[in-house]
Amino acid sequence: MAIFFSLAPIVLLIWMMTKRHSIPSYIALPFTATVVLCIQLFWFKTDFTLLGANIITAFISVLTPITIIAGAIMLNKLMQISGAENVVRNWLENISPNPVAQLMIIGWAFAFTIEGASGFGTPAAIAAPILVGLGFPAMRVALLTLVMNSVPVSFGAVGTPTWFGFANLGLSEESVYQISHYSALIHFVAAFFIPLLALRFIVSWQEIRRNIVFILLSVLSCTVPYLLLAQVNYEFPALLGGAIGLGISVMIARAGVGLTKTEQKSEKKVIPFGQVIKAMAPTLLLIAILIVTRIHQLGIKGLLNSTNVIWEGTLGFLGHITLSDALIVRLSNVFGTPAAADYKTLYVPALIPFFLVVIIGIFLFRLTRSQVKPCLCRPHSRQTSHLLPCLVH
Repeated sequence: MAIFFSLAPIVLLIWMMTKRHSIPSYIALPFTATVVLCIQLFWFKTDFTLLGANIITAFISVLTPITIIAGAIMLNKLMQISGAENVVRNWLENISPNPVAQLMIIGWAFAFTIEGASGFGTPAAIAAPILVGLGFPAMRVALLTLVMNSVPVSFGAVGTPTWFGFANLGLSEESVYQISHYSALIHFVAAFFIPLLALRFIVSWQEIRRNIVFILLSVLSCTVPYLLLAQVNYEFPALLGGAIGLGISVMIARAGVGLTKTEQKSEKKVIPFGQVIKAMAPTLLLIAILIVTRIHQLGIKGLLNSTNVIWEGTLGFLGHITLSDALIVRLSNVFGTPAAADYKTLYVPALIPFFLVVIIGIFLFRLTRSQVKPCLCRPHSRQTSHLLPCLVH
């Protein structure tokens, strides 16, 4: 019965969000949380004070994914509003007229890189519109990008699913590295099949077989460095693996390696190299900052994680609060229990690099105040009027 009550809320949530007339996440998630609360109180007989303390610390813990998502959305809006996304799309269009090459470069390698940098669904949000703009059907593109994204996802947003996802389990650093090794190996093997299944949503098996050499080269160009990096680091496998794979995929596609010849449907649009670099600058800067702040030997990672307390105080029954010189906010001894949580303001990839890159991008692209407002305050869409609904959905 303990196993049943532990799994029941998960099954309930999946059912509510996948049934024919699905329930929106902003309703299904709070409802499931309420069910979990009742199970904890009445079946597992969890102490009410400890349960309340865990709820308080949960609000602090959830700031990590929320702020990362907010930063990713802001960067996405910057790319759209500045026109950089259109430049990147036009550049990618010119690489090869072969549809399989376009799907692998954009839906696989490019999305692989974006997953490593920002995660949380941004690969599909960025790659899918580009592919639709190339003439591929929207629904099938959505399926392709989501299925393709299942390979790099464990190391998305600079490894957030790994280092943050297992944070509350009390695992040693060695155990987390071991998880990283096995996870990367499983994804490496799966990558021989997943891209083929994803491509089948749009092209025929015959087309896949004719271009199988390019497909395998594109897959391996991402997954080999992905697997190797996972042996020594759990933050960079998807980010650097995707970046390396994207570069290799573009080069072999231009050379036509493993691709059947396809006629150009329309006249090529000449995109100046400098314009492409400028459009890619936010993404390249994002990657550079992440690398610099995550390599332990450079010393910056240690500074951003410093726990040297510069201020402390009490919030009464809520607990003890401290602030470190790296702006790590920690709440402990909540309601007199061992419950504690912290938020690493400078290390969580939100303020640095997302918000920082967005600010730099505003000046780089010389955006006006009217352009900046929707970038910072709400999605560039008429369907939503502020950031919160975008985060929820």
